[in-house]
Amino acid sequence: MNKKQERIPLAIHPGDDQPEASGQSIMIPPQKQMTGMLGHPVAENPIDLMFDAVYAHYDLPWQFWKSDIASEADLAHAVRALVPLGYRGVGITVPYKVAVIPMLDAIDDDVKAIGAANYVTVEQGRLIGHNNDGKGVVKAIEKVAPLRGQRVVMLGAGGAGRAMAAELAWAGAEQLTLITRRQEQGEEVAAMVTRVSGVPATWQPWQGKVVLPEGTTLLMNATHLGCAPELEPVPLDWNSLAPGTVVVDVITNPRITPFLATAHERGCPIVDGVEMLVQLAIQIFEQWTGITPDEAVFQRAVAEALGE
Repeated sequence: MNKKQERIPLAIHPGDDQPEASGQSIMIPPQKQMTGMLGHPVAENPIDLMFDAVYAHYDLPWQFWKSDIASEADLAHAVRALVPLGYRGVGITVPYKVAVIPMLDAIDDDVKAIGAANYVTVEQGRLIGHNNDGKGVVKAIEKVAPLRGQRVVMLGAGGAGRAMAAELAWAGAEQLTLITRRQEQGEEVAAMVTRVSGVPATWQPWQGKVVLPEGTTLLMNATHLGCAPELEPVPLDWNSLAPGTVVVDVITNPRITPFLATAHERGCPIVDGVEMLVQLAIQIFEQWTGITPDEAVFQRAVAEALGE
């Protein structure tokens, strides 16, 4: 799989403006293996540039294509088309990580426990759902601070938030508080976390500026607030954030969101969404290609994609 591209010779027929073709040929690369991402919106996500750079590094004739899918009805059409179009796999991003599940042929144990899928592999014509959102987050956070014993507050509990909450609990978090505007969603995810991990998780309503519970040691923004180009601020009472609290943001563009910049100014260690993207992308790449990549290759690729 990690071999140079094979080239297929194609003869040139001589013409008035062409050199004599005897013994000559041009080289046509093989059909590219398609991979991609389905979601809405996807324009600001650098994942396609990152994957294409890594594919090129490993001399793979593969390509990553982002598709902005406007509705669940369109998602169903897109998912059905993956097999006949010859895709090897796709990432699934907001808002379809839950909606995609009934469209798949099978799901792994993580998806069964969490109730959301963030990527799909195509295996012998069957669509298999996986979830490593939380695994990428855990690896990124543990580069900065251990998760064991952390008292976590998560803002938002959508498809990515579900996976992250469960994985943080599995990684040793002591307690989780989910703050959402939708009570049903927040309570359901909190119950799921406690059920699958045994870690106590509770819901807190998001009303006006968020006031963090006393004793919070890790704060995560799992919403789209702060994403380019709007850069909407996260409505947080910053006086409730204790110095030294680990602050995490899932946003990938910009790398340092206003949320993270403010936390850094207040003396908090920060973890950005790009680092999470790199960690989960490495796992997806290996699942799709069978190649164990060098993390430095991914780090260089995403830095170039973001113009850093």
